[in-house]
Amino acid sequence: MKRDVMTKLEQWSRSRHRRPLVLCGARQVGKTYALQELGRLHYNSCAYVNLMDPSARSVFASSGYDARQALENISVFTGIRIVPDRTLVVIDEIQEEPSALTLMKAFAEQTPGHHIAAAGSYLGLSYHAGRSFPVGKIDSIDMYPLTFLEFLHAHGQTDLADIVRSLDFGRAAMFADRLERMLRRYYFVGGMPQVVNEFIEGDNDYAAARARQLALLSDYDNDFSKHKGDVPEIDVERVRLAFRSIPAHLGRENHKFMFGHIAPGARRTQYETAIQFIVDSGLAHRIHRIGKVQLPLRDYEDLSAFKLYMHDVGLLGAAMGVDARDVLLSNTVFEEYKGAMTEQYVCQQLAAVGRQPYYWTSGKGTAEVDFVLQYDGRPAPVEVKAEENVHAKSLRLLCNETGLRGYRTSMRGYREQDWLTNLPLWSVGAYFDPVNDPANIIPPEALD
Repeated sequence: MKRDVMTKLEQWSRSRHRRPLVLCGARQVGKTYALQELGRLHYNSCAYVNLMDPSARSVFASSGYDARQALENISVFTGIRIVPDRTLVVIDEIQEEPSALTLMKAFAEQTPGHHIAAAGSYLGLSYHAGRSFPVGKIDSIDMYPLTFLEFLHAHGQTDLADIVRSLDFGRAAMFADRLERMLRRYYFVGGMPQVVNEFIEGDNDYAAARARQLALLSDYDNDFSKHKGDVPEIDVERVRLAFRSIPAHLGRENHKFMFGHIAPGARRTQYETAIQFIVDSGLAHRIHRIGKVQLPLRDYEDLSAFKLYMHDVGLLGAAMGVDARDVLLSNTVFEEYKGAMTEQYVCQQLAAVGRQPYYWTSGKGTAEVDFVLQYDGRPAPVEVKAEENVHAKSLRLLCNETGLRGYRTSMRGYREQDWLTNLPLWSVGAYFDPVNDPANIIPPEALD
C-alpha cells in the first residue's frame, strides 16, 4: 500500500537535523509496515526489535542510559551489524518498555549518526508523557488510517487519485460516477490496513472486511484492560461504555456528546477521564464547539461541549451494524444515520492532513455548522451534506453574519458561488491539505 506518511519518513531520513523518531498512531494503522518499508527502500539493512517480546525488552532494560551499549545489544539480538547512516534501527511497540523511551534521548545525545525510528500506540505513549517520555529530544510523526486517496491507490487507481490530489475538478468530473462508487466503498471498508488488505485480496469481499472490522473493535476492547496497570485511575468498564456509546451519539439528530446517554445516571465527573483516555488512545477525535468564529479559533472553544467521532469510518459502520447493501446501493444509510457516516468521513480526512476542526452553534442553539477550521488565513465554515440535498440555512446565516466564505461538501460537483464553494466529498482531504492552502503558497517574486 502506498502511504502518504512515507513522504514524511523519507524527509526525516534525509534531514541533517534528524533526531530519533517516534511514529505515533492508534493500534493497527500501519506503523510497523511503514517503518519496515522505509528500511527496505532507503537503507542497506534494518535492525527490527518488537518490545512485545519480553526478551527484546531486556535488551533495553540492561543498557542503562548508554546508547552505544544499547546499539550493541540490539545488534547482537537481531544479528544485524548496525552501521551509522546505513542501518535503520526500528523499535516497535516502544511504549511497552519505559527504559526504551528514555534511551531515545540518549540516542539523540550520544549517537546522532545513527538512524533510530520507533513505533508506538497512542494508548501507551500518552501515559508516559511527563514520566519517561523524551520531550524535546525526538521527532514525532502521526499516522492515521488510510485516507480516501490512499484507498484509491490501494485499489490500483493511482491516476484517479492523482487527479483528485491535483484538484483538477474539470478532469475529475469525467469520473464522478466512479469516484462516488469508490467513496461509498470506502465508507463501508474504511481505512484500517488489515481490513483494506483482506477486502482487496478477497476480490472485494465485504463479508471478510466486516469480520476483520469486528475483530479490531474486539481487540480495542481488550486493549483497554491491558493498560489498566499503567493508569490506575482508569475505570475500564467506563472506558468501554463510553467507547461503545460513540456510534449511538452520532446516530442521533444532535451529535453533541451527552454523558447521560452513556448509561443511566452517568455524569461528566464519572466519565471525563474515560473520554480523555479514548481520545488519547487515538480511537476518537474530540471536536469542541466554538461560540465565536474568529481567529485564533482555539481561544473561543467551549470545553464543555463537544462531539466524538471514531478514528475510522469503516469501524463506525461496523459498530452501527450498517449493511454493505445500504451503503453501496441506496441512500438509506444516509437518511437513517443522520449523516453520521459522512461527517465521520470528513472529520477523518481533515485529521489525516493535520487539521483541527471545531463546530459552531448559534447562541440559542437554533443554528449549527458541522465544522470550522482555519483555511486561507481565515475561519472556514464547512457544512457537510450526505447526498444531493444541499440546503444549508445555518451556513448561510453564519456567513451573512461574519462575511466569511462558506464551504459545502456533498455528492454534487465543484462549483463556486458568490459566498460559497461547493466541494465534492471525495475532494475534502486534498482541498484542505495544508500543501494546497493558499496561505501556504507564496510566489517567489513576493519574497524579492
